[in-house]
Amino acid sequence: MSKVFKKTSGHGDLTLYLGRRDFVDHVTSVDVVDGVLKVDPANLNGRKVFIYLACAFRYGSEDLDVMGMSCRKDIWVKRIQVFPVQGGGIPKTPMQESLLKKAGEQAHHFAFEMPSNLPCSVALQPAPSDSGKACGVDFELKAYIAKEADNADEVIEKKDTCRLMIRKIQFAPVNTNSGPTVEITSPIQLTASLGKENYYHGDPITVKVNINNDSAKAVKKIKISVEQNTAVVLYSSDNYVKAVCSEEFGETINANSTFEKEFTLTPLLANNTEKRGIAVDGRLKDGDTNLASTTLCETGEKEMQGIIISYKVKVSVSLSSGGLLGSLTGSDVVAELPLILMSPKPAEVKLE
Repeated sequence: MSKVFKKTSGHGDLTLYLGRRDFVDHVTSVDVVDGVLKVDPANLNGRKVFIYLACAFRYGSEDLDVMGMSCRKDIWVKRIQVFPVQGGGIPKTPMQESLLKKAGEQAHHFAFEMPSNLPCSVALQPAPSDSGKACGVDFELKAYIAKEADNADEVIEKKDTCRLMIRKIQFAPVNTNSGPTVEITSPIQLTASLGKENYYHGDPITVKVNINNDSAKAVKKIKISVEQNTAVVLYSSDNYVKAVCSEEFGETINANSTFEKEFTLTPLLANNTEKRGIAVDGRLKDGDTNLASTTLCETGEKEMQGIIISYKVKVSVSLSSGGLLGSLTGSDVVAELPLILMSPKPAEVKLE
């Protein structure tokens, strides 16, 4: 284990240890969040030590809280008592065995199992002039000293708490399936297909376009774009669609002729840094990240809350009707293809 993530409370009575901060959602199951909490019982004065894992949707900075109303909604919370230890305890993972050696005496291990229907860590990109923490879904581990696990009337001092942010992430499926194909037959025959089913962030996306123009109109332009759909599912469902990559190709395809060509385009966050509301993969620190990855879910989106991400490739073929007003009286034929855009699974890291 090359790195340990550590956070200590202001009074120094609690120290939280994690061997990793990224936990993988495998669609049917999620990695167990395993860690260690070191407790100094000298200043507890009869109080107990708890830790919770929360998945929350943040829709405003904590600095903007008004009249005690938080700008966040807890989607899922689970609390456990760490000290005094209850019951016979839980088995230790290899990660925890290593952390216990580093933490020393008075350390206690804990584990959380997350349900598979929670959203992944996602942030909505603020405008360049915005300040504060970005809106989005985040996961927080928080250890605290209190008389009761969850009593709204009990005041818990900030110095009696310590917390670490973690991420729930997904990786692209390992397959080489062929990409989707769609065919539109009116007023021209348009067939569009993707080179493969899954694409990694930063890879060029190959779009094959076949046109059989048996109409009396001419094709003057082909526009291909990648659109990101962000579904914010809380009390109701809101969808936001933003083009993250778009290119126009001045192809002329006369009436009663055929056309076949492969186009490539690469959606990158670097080309969208000025766009407010673009969804990006959740980040623990300011730094490099990607456009948000496609959300994969086994049970369907209806059972999820938070933010759900999907992509599609849109192929738009512009037809003119001819004559002096041809460019003004034309029409578009549009084909849409679902796109999976994610990061590849990294090589496994072995514990030392």
